[in-house]
Amino acid sequence: MRRLTYLIPAVVLLISVALSSIFVVDERQRALVLQFGQIRQVIETPGLNFKIPFIQEVVYYDARILALDTDTIEVTPSDDRRLVVDAFARYRIADVVRFRQAVGVGGLRAAEDRLSSILNAQIRETLGADQVTSDTILSPGRAMLAERIRDGARTSALSLGIDILDVRLKQTNLPMQNLEATYARMRAEREREAADEIARGDEAAQRVRAQADRTVVELVSDARREAEIARGEADAERNGIFASAFGQDQDFFAFYRSMTAYERALMGQNSTMVISPDSEFFEFLGGAGASTPAPLR
Repeated sequence: MRRLTYLIPAVVLLISVALSSIFVVDERQRALVLQFGQIRQVIETPGLNFKIPFIQEVVYYDARILALDTDTIEVTPSDDRRLVVDAFARYRIADVVRFRQAVGVGGLRAAEDRLSSILNAQIRETLGADQVTSDTILSPGRAMLAERIRDGARTSALSLGIDILDVRLKQTNLPMQNLEATYARMRAEREREAADEIARGDEAAQRVRAQADRTVVELVSDARREAEIARGEADAERNGIFASAFGQDQDFFAFYRSMTAYERALMGQNSTMVISPDSEFFEFLGGAGASTPAPLR
């Protein structure tokens, strides 16, 4: 019975020691076996592995492709037009031994801080280079600049055991104070373009109105000319009729003219005429047995 009392704890201890010496690395991981802080074994393939209990420890690192978003920074291209830029990078831990030696117990967090510094420095260097303008950065051609940033940062990141696979520029905007000035300039340009369009419209309207006025004058002039021609032709026709009528009966025509003269001369309410009774004007008002006419009033 006493043996059983000592045997059970011994078995439990052995099982605990056996379990603590076993560890598993899956396909998403790489592992380092450390002994008193020193690297004793590098495990890069998945499977079941063993270590010395209580003496050795296992540190796991992610073998997958990881993402990192950089902080927003301001850069000044060659045209001195400041821009606000940030980027994201895809990377993986290529060498776990060098990675451990570079960042120590800080792990992935410390590595990403240093990687961000490397990327930001490379972004400033690349976007601030000669012949790189803000228009180039804001255009589709910035993909080439992103490749240059990746290639430059990759060299520095290898010292951390990190391989940078890709870099992309996310935000490339003007600072807020520059945005206001840019918007004001854009508004001024649009207002100038609108004023030009209005001026061109007014000029076109003036041409249309001038053409319409000219057309009206020409039409009125043509109408008046045709009216005068018609009036002249009517007068000529009337005179021809009168001449023909005069030729047929001269006495009647003289009588008609006299009657017309009487009608025109004696019109009105306040007319007074003093004419001799034997005047030729009263030729057709006298007759046989007629008395001498009195003066007309």
